[in-house]
Amino acid sequence: MNRYPLWKYILIGIALLVGLVYTLPNFYGESPAVQISSGKATVKVTEQTLSQVESALAAAKLTPNGIFFEQGAQQNTVRVRFDPTQTEEQLKAREVIDRALNSDPKDPTHIVALNLVPNTPKWLLSINALPMYLGLDLRGGVHFLLQVDMRAAITKRAEAIAADLRTQLRDKRIRHTGISRVGNDVEVSFATAEERDRANDLLRNTQPDLVLDLPETTKAPYIIRATLSQKAIQNVQNYALKQNISTLHNRINELGVAEPVIAQQGADRIVVQLPGVQDTAKAKDILGRTATLEVRLVDDTPEALAQLSQGNVPFGDERFTDRDGRPILVKRRVILTGENLNDAQPGFDSQTQEPTVNLELDNRGARIFQEVTRENVGRRMAILLFEKGKGEVVTAPVIRQEIGGGRVQISGQMTTIEATDTALVLRAGSLAAPMEIVEERLIGPSLGEANIEAGFRSTLYGFIVIALFMALYYQVFGVVSAISLICNVMMLIAILSMLQATLTLPGIAAIALTLGMAVDSNVLINERVREELRIGRLPQTAISEGYDRAFATILDSNITSLIAGLALLIFGSGPVRGFAVVHCLGIGTSIFTSVVVSRALINLIYGRQKKLTAVHIGQIWRPDADKSEKAAK
Repeated sequence: MNRYPLWKYILIGIALLVGLVYTLPNFYGESPAVQISSGKATVKVTEQTLSQVESALAAAKLTPNGIFFEQGAQQNTVRVRFDPTQTEEQLKAREVIDRALNSDPKDPTHIVALNLVPNTPKWLLSINALPMYLGLDLRGGVHFLLQVDMRAAITKRAEAIAADLRTQLRDKRIRHTGISRVGNDVEVSFATAEERDRANDLLRNTQPDLVLDLPETTKAPYIIRATLSQKAIQNVQNYALKQNISTLHNRINELGVAEPVIAQQGADRIVVQLPGVQDTAKAKDILGRTATLEVRLVDDTPEALAQLSQGNVPFGDERFTDRDGRPILVKRRVILTGENLNDAQPGFDSQTQEPTVNLELDNRGARIFQEVTRENVGRRMAILLFEKGKGEVVTAPVIRQEIGGGRVQISGQMTTIEATDTALVLRAGSLAAPMEIVEERLIGPSLGEANIEAGFRSTLYGFIVIALFMALYYQVFGVVSAISLICNVMMLIAILSMLQATLTLPGIAAIALTLGMAVDSNVLINERVREELRIGRLPQTAISEGYDRAFATILDSNITSLIAGLALLIFGSGPVRGFAVVHCLGIGTSIFTSVVVSRALINLIYGRQKKLTAVHIGQIWRPDADKSEKAAK
């Protein structure tokens, strides 16, 4: 009756063993480290960088715990780990590595930042057993509040509209005497009222985001004043926030921050929380970095190349360098920017099988690109990346034919790795509007350690009191309940570690709540067994019926709690969601350990006894027994 088949015991044992293994990484702590990542989109961190770091540290007589080369999905990094007591060596190592990799401090090619890395053994890392991420309130780190310059975003949009109007009027052969921007308005002047009316009809059909105003006048110039509608302004502001948040996510990857918090606050502010980051200056440098993509034509005429060889730059051109450091002349006129790019993916040419970069442009960009490629077949087109005011040519392919439809293929002497890197650079995007740090807070790890210690002690002391009470009150069944509680907490931490969820102080509170719910489930089971014994059931029957009847009650109570947790998870944010995640996962582990694990242990203790006469579950009160005792007296 109270026996599990062997396969069920094996499954339970495997589940508990996996839970134990994935819980272990959380007990090894963290060590100070120095992280090296790329400071420019065109610079890669390779194994050669690892060799440079090793040589620099050896020359400075610094002995780290380990140096690791990590390949990431977006970029590679090098981490130098030290013992927890070697904080001074960590600071010295950063200075040494910075001098070795960045020859020009004003134009660094690598980011050398302080960080914290887990002390997880290699055998656990080999099976992807990693510790839980800790939130800012537990791990420490930096907190930034960024203000997005919405005026600059609207101004940028107005400039794009001015350029778009100029192109549209030229395509329809509508003559104008000038297009100028007055504040956030765009004014178009015409010599005749007929030309103005033609332009007005065109713009009303093609520019739904503009509010057109025609000032009354009896003589030239005849003006059309175009103003962004309120809906368009709102869309620009929303786009600026979303684009900046997306770009910040890409940049924060350079710091190797686990589970950063990047969220909108209000209409024009962004909150950035970086747990585990020690170097505030580097974090500010990365967050404030600007990057712009531009597409221009290359000037490779014989006259221009002759002047370049003499060290001169022709009028209308600019001198840049390509990825190999060679000089290249490009036209000053910007054809497209990163705003016109929807996507960039690496691929292969269907005919030549050469590595390519496949671009997808928006409608405006597709129209402009088709015109430029039609008029410049055989010429080279340069894609430039501007970072911190300095531009570099990423690639400069030859225009083979007119390209329409908004899908562009870039090829020409690229390796597969270069195509992937170029696509990543083009996809990374830039800030839609400038940002300013209006609030900055540094939270030390000591506060996090105090929170962890306080949360751990409160949970531990509560568990000890509960375990002692249940062992005294329910005897063997109480000891089994205490063991299932331990398994519950272990399974919960293991699942959080496997999911790489972020544990915050509200999450610790959720663990304590989960522990309380598990206690309630075990008490329900024990009392159900007592009730069955009280009405005269045989011990084996009482155990079976007690677990079966308690399961329905346990399931009902946990489902109602799960519904509340899901509501917090869906509609909450920040600490509330952190609490909800742990709460929902804890409900699952609570049901598993209370019903399955405890039943397995009870079956091992009592299930093998064919003639079971009694169970150790504490004092059982029987009304009939009390009546007989009174009658005897």
